[in-house]
Amino acid sequence: MRTLLFMSVLLFKGIFAAAQGAPYPGQPAAGPGGAEYRHRAVAFFDHAQRADGYWLFEPADPKPDSAEVVVFLHGYGAYNPMAYGKWIKHLVARGNIVIYPRYQKNLLLPAADQFPANAAKGIRDALAELRKEGRVHPRTEHVSYIGHSYGGVIAANLGVNWQQHDIPKPASMLLAEPGSGPLKGARLAKYDGLPADLQLVIVVGEDDYVVGHEFGSLVFQTAVNTPQRNLVLQRRDSHDRRYISASHNEPYSYDLDFDTGVRNYTARRVLMTSRLNEVDFNCYWKFADAIMDCTRHGCYAEYAFGNTPQQRRLGHWPDGRPMNALEVIVPEQLQVVEKRRMMVEETK
Repeated sequence: MRTLLFMSVLLFKGIFAAAQGAPYPGQPAAGPGGAEYRHRAVAFFDHAQRADGYWLFEPADPKPDSAEVVVFLHGYGAYNPMAYGKWIKHLVARGNIVIYPRYQKNLLLPAADQFPANAAKGIRDALAELRKEGRVHPRTEHVSYIGHSYGGVIAANLGVNWQQHDIPKPASMLLAEPGSGPLKGARLAKYDGLPADLQLVIVVGEDDYVVGHEFGSLVFQTAVNTPQRNLVLQRRDSHDRRYISASHNEPYSYDLDFDTGVRNYTARRVLMTSRLNEVDFNCYWKFADAIMDCTRHGCYAEYAFGNTPQQRRLGHWPDGRPMNALEVIVPEQLQVVEKRRMMVEETK
């Protein structure tokens, strides 16, 4: 069957119209997560009629000859890219191509153990499309992988098995509220096969009652051959009748410019729960941008690693009071815990 192609050029509506020169209230003007945008439009291509299909988002206005690549792996059922639309716009406006593999046909098919292979085929096909004349050509030496929820499970699997799937080696990876809930497909027993030079940040939410912290902790604890990795806990906060939540839904940032019309359970949840705020700008977007810039340009590592003030900072309330800082666990802490455990065992 011939693949249908849909393309539209979408202006970033109002993205430069918010107060204080920032596209969104509360967003930094510069730096990781900030509003240093080089492109004013995105070209959106739909090749996603099949479960192993994909959507493509390319920078435009001005259109570059080539661009770095981000692979964005959605959560279970979020095969309507509007779910993360504002985050995608942010990534593209900063100069990235975004590949968004579908990997699911619907909420029941295919089985979860097929998700990595479907996603990998979508990545390969998207890269082949991008290499055609007239497209923004992909630069694949420093590909970044972002995965939310089940997408985090798939990203971690692909990070271990990238050679087997003939996809680009991940240079950086952000796992946002990763987990599989009651399903087990695509999970690995351990993640010591992740690349040694991978820049890896894992974020879990204090109130994630959908997948919890178990999978994120598993990756962090078993990726022992990937030294540059941090586990981050985001906590809820409230002040003066405004609140910041820390649920499984925090990475959503819907934008109807990318709406495909799907209204399954996940899409309806996105529309009900998505809130754009400091958790986006100073947590998820910040970490994704920082690890990309760290691998590509050698800068901003302090925004993603090392338990630094820049890494922990989530933002301030209007009266200047700091929001609850992000909590960071570094690999050295695991070594301390293991040493204490061994000492306890020796005394028994």
